[in-house]
Amino acid sequence: MSNKGFTEIQSNIETPNDIGVAEKPLKSYKSSSKRVDINVLKSKLQESESKEFKKNVYILSSLIFALGALGIYLSL
Repeated sequence: MSNKGFTEIQSNIETPNDIGVAEKPLKSYKSSSKRVDINVLKSKLQESESKEFKKNVYILSSLIFALGALGIYLSL
């Protein structure tokens, strides 16, 4: 009944056998990429930029008009 330290305590540590499973990717199917036409991407980008440009012009013209109206009001 006397323990002389940690040398008598044995613990069996086993490594798991599923090492090969952990190295496999989660998705087993290959994703095939479809070809994309560069002209379609350019047209989408140009369309979004034109919408953003129109919005910016509208905001800028509204601010200039408001500043002009305020200037005319204060000068009277």
